[in-house]
Amino acid sequence: MLAITLLGSLCAVGSSFLSSRTATGACRNIRADVFKRVESFSSEEFSRFSTASLITRTTNDIQQIQMVLNMLLRIVLFAPFMGLTSLFKVMRYSGMVNILGWVLLIIIALMAVTFWITLPKFRIIQKLVDRLNLVIREQLSGILVVRAFNNEKAEEKRFDDVNSEITRVNIFVNRAMAVIMPAMTFLMSFVSVLILWFGSKQIDLGTMQIGDMMAFLQYAVHVLMSFMIVAMIFIMIPRSAVSANRIFEVLETEPAIHDPETPEELPADNQTISFRNVSFKYPKAEEYVLRDITFEAHPGETVAFIGSTGSGKSTLVNLIPRFFDVTEGAVMFGDTDIRNVRQKDLRERIGYVPQKAVLFSGTVESNLRYADETAGEDLIETALEVSQAKEFVDRMPNRLEEPISQGGTNVSGGQKQRLSIARALVRNAQVYIFDDAFSALDYATDARLREELNKLVAKTRSTVLIVAQRISTIRHADRIIVLDEGRIAGMGTHEELMKTCSVYQEIAYSQLSPEELS
Repeated sequence: MLAITLLGSLCAVGSSFLSSRTATGACRNIRADVFKRVESFSSEEFSRFSTASLITRTTNDIQQIQMVLNMLLRIVLFAPFMGLTSLFKVMRYSGMVNILGWVLLIIIALMAVTFWITLPKFRIIQKLVDRLNLVIREQLSGILVVRAFNNEKAEEKRFDDVNSEITRVNIFVNRAMAVIMPAMTFLMSFVSVLILWFGSKQIDLGTMQIGDMMAFLQYAVHVLMSFMIVAMIFIMIPRSAVSANRIFEVLETEPAIHDPETPEELPADNQTISFRNVSFKYPKAEEYVLRDITFEAHPGETVAFIGSTGSGKSTLVNLIPRFFDVTEGAVMFGDTDIRNVRQKDLRERIGYVPQKAVLFSGTVESNLRYADETAGEDLIETALEVSQAKEFVDRMPNRLEEPISQGGTNVSGGQKQRLSIARALVRNAQVYIFDDAFSALDYATDARLREELNKLVAKTRSTVLIVAQRISTIRHADRIIVLDEGRIAGMGTHEELMKTCSVYQEIAYSQLSPEELS
């Protein structure tokens, strides 16, 4: 008996170890799969799942599944075995088996009703967790704006409304779940008393032995204990079921932009980028953002885009790295439709600077090497010089090893923008896209950067595409494309457009005097 007890203890320890390892390993893989799928999402999928919801699904929802997996492996596989073997033994005592049968039916009904009541509430809880994360994320990222407008009280109320709602629903669910364990304990005690009462009657009549009654009582307790264990798991299953459904929603979402089954290879050298009758509208939108866009950008050329806010400039250049796919027409790299090549191959040819400069936590060097981990020191120095970032990087105490905080909050807007430009230049790409990337620079820095960029492009024969609001930034471009309500209103050099395009003239005269434009 001592040996069996020792063996049982070792098995229990091994069960805990292996179940914990299996559950955490499985959820690690699920978390990696979710993150990998989210990385492949286009803007269409991000509009369906908010950032706050994706964070909740990757953390809180997977944690719920891990807890249930651990319990399933440790207990649920054990409890039915104990319950079924005890139930088999109980069947020998036909006189008292009805007592246990009715109690089991009551337990099953209790669990079913509780499950039916709480499952919708768990869906609400997870949505409220999404909302809570959204509110916190917005408040933390916009803390300066909140303080600037003295809206701390309004934000506190906004947070308190969500917090109170999630508390109220959780209290309801916990109260419903709390009924199960006392009810199970009561039923177990009631069955024990009932068995003793009925068994004593049978013993008095001489139809049952005391040993049989005690054996039946022990077997009945084992059966009820197994159901109590299952009931404990049922407390956790509704929420984990909701969490699992939310995770599978992400995993089963197919990205709108995907690689072709038989991809074509891009030419090794730089080619002409051509838009052929391109039209585009956002998913589920009725109006087109771009209509019938046709132009070419040759290697070594600088092509600029200008127009009023909402004219489609950023959307147009975002079609080139396939952040969106064209609705009609085609974007060509040489003679190859970019939809026929792998996204990775296409984006390796592009150095991209987004409208909002983004830096990652780390150092100046780690942010620059984000474009190319194998970049040499000479290439990094050249990128810093061309982007006009060298002057302030050299003044930093640790230079390239200077820490960069999350989001680049410890550098100014202009410095952040110049580091983003330097990062794109480190890629040594065939195509550079600057999406309003000079807006935070003063005129002198802007002019020096463009001068150095022109020298670099003359050597590398790269294609440069610039989205800008300032005439001074683009007036020396080889070709300027003027957009108006998603259509090309004019195309040519600065001098040509000043003679032929009224939209361009209006923008120019609103920024510069006639003497400056002449």
